[in-house]
Amino acid sequence: PPLEEQLVGVNAKTGLFPAARSWSGGRKRMLGKAPLESYCYHVMSRTCGGDIWFDDVEKEALKRVIWRMSEFCGIKVVTYCVMGNHFHLLAEVPHRETWLQRFDGPLGEAKLLEHLGVLYSKAYLGLLREELTDLRRRGMAALAQQRIEALKKRFCDLSLFVKEVKERFSRWYNKRHGRRGTLWMDRFKSVLVEGTGGCEALRTMAAYIDLNPVRARVVKDPKDYRWCGYGEALGGSRRAQRGLCKALGKPVDGWKSAGAAEAYRCVLHDTGREVLDARKAVVVRRGVSAEKVREALAERGKLSLGELVRLRVRYFTDGLALGSREFVQEVFGANRGQFSPKRQRQDGAQRISESETELYAMRRLRTRAVG
Repeated sequence: PPLEEQLVGVNAKTGLFPAARSWSGGRKRMLGKAPLESYCYHVMSRTCGGDIWFDDVEKEALKRVIWRMSEFCGIKVVTYCVMGNHFHLLAEVPHRETWLQRFDGPLGEAKLLEHLGVLYSKAYLGLLREELTDLRRRGMAALAQQRIEALKKRFCDLSLFVKEVKERFSRWYNKRHGRRGTLWMDRFKSVLVEGTGGCEALRTMAAYIDLNPVRARVVKDPKDYRWCGYGEALGGSRRAQRGLCKALGKPVDGWKSAGAAEAYRCVLHDTGREVLDARKAVVVRRGVSAEKVREALAERGKLSLGELVRLRVRYFTDGLALGSREFVQEVFGANRGQFSPKRQRQDGAQRISESETELYAMRRLRTRAVG
């Protein structure tokens, strides 16, 4: 079946029933920085015994859960990599009180409830509004405020973010396979990383994460692995591009304009080159071959337009249409009802900017692939 049909339930919003009991515990042992600064962590978690392997659909599902929870919790993804039995995540945790200021003022509660729509259904939010109104009507405004504060505690907390990512994915995975019980080996491992944009520590850690599929010999070039930040960025994802711009200390939208794409490709190949023994006969550390390194550095990290178009097309998911603007618009118009109301008001044909010709694409449908 099409990818979107296999991913049913991944994007489902929490309804009227409580979440399943936590399997990952709640121990907190996080190191922080100065109180007014944001900070970055390298997070890694592995499946039980490393024996449970994710297929392509499950990698895609975990990737989507990570991004969705990131949007909800306020945690920024710098880069990530979903492998067959574990995942890596480089995450920036903002200063909590500063981030929560968006919910201050007379319209603060309305903005909070709107933000909750990232994760919760309209039915749930309707009941929550009724509950808050009822508590205040009965003179229990303090209880209503406690309810709001309990929701805010879930923001800008890395432990809760990772815990919920793993639990939500576990429930989906177990339902897909008809299994029960824990999926993950333990809580998670974390390393505090200097988070100043462009610093060597952050740049090196980002490269280490994106090079995982190369060192595991899944691909020869990190651009060819679609479940990592670099692969997603080359596929045209603005969110992934912005994260890597952070790692390089480039302007937030400087993937193309500030040369971040080429700079990061050079970093990946320079730091990720394979290491041979003294006789240059045995690979001591897996990585990018010397030939690939020379090629990438000689080109100063640039990819040909043809290669960029290939990557963009390959990273589109089910439900795409590819061709002239008129063709894509015609397909979009015939299937407009399968998109979200916001998307229905937009142009269906999106130009592939890397293409030298007038090549347009339609992003995936909300429900299922065309035909």
